[in-house]
Amino acid sequence: MLVDFELIERARSGDDGAFNQVVQAYRKRILGTIARLIGRPEDVEDVGQEVFLRLYYSLDQLRTSEVFEPWLYRLTVNAAYDYLRRQRRRQESRMSDLSEQQVMLADAAAGGKRSEEEQRRTRIRERVEALLGKVSEEDRILLMLKEVEGLSLKELEKIYRVNENALKVRLFRARQRVLKAFEAESESEAGSAGRTNAGAK
Repeated sequence: MLVDFELIERARSGDDGAFNQVVQAYRKRILGTIARLIGRPEDVEDVGQEVFLRLYYSLDQLRTSEVFEPWLYRLTVNAAYDYLRRQRRRQESRMSDLSEQQVMLADAAAGGKRSEEEQRRTRIRERVEALLGKVSEEDRILLMLKEVEGLSLKELEKIYRVNENALKVRLFRARQRVLKAFEAESESEAGSAGRTNAGAK
């Protein structure tokens, strides 16, 4: 816990000063989590404000101060889910308005502005994001919380409100789906390379 239970109790009882102290104590951690979950630095602050707004209006529903951190993580995950759903709808709408040539030109222009090292890092990140994009948001966020945030199974139990065995099954299945996506992509790339080589002969 980054703050003591007494401060949380005061915030629950309507003490705005105590609430602000709680926000300041957890702000950096929550914004870091959001940044890793949504992958868009420019929107992290907005999603963070949404989390703390939800916290403010629902803090009186917290059962006990002891479960505050998992509960705050749950609010953060839910806000990230909502953001990702909105972004996906917007992206689908925007992409449907662009011709294939416009998309290729935009990609080429963006690529020309980046250094070789930045391009390499971007390719790796895009590869990981593309793989995670082939599984559900639930799988992606669960894996991010476990593998990137480093949350323990006990912490995840409190966030997802399921027992450890159920979480292990979820994690196993999520990893399997990412692995299958990776294998399918590798096979597709190998097939494309084979066809290209055959055409060159």
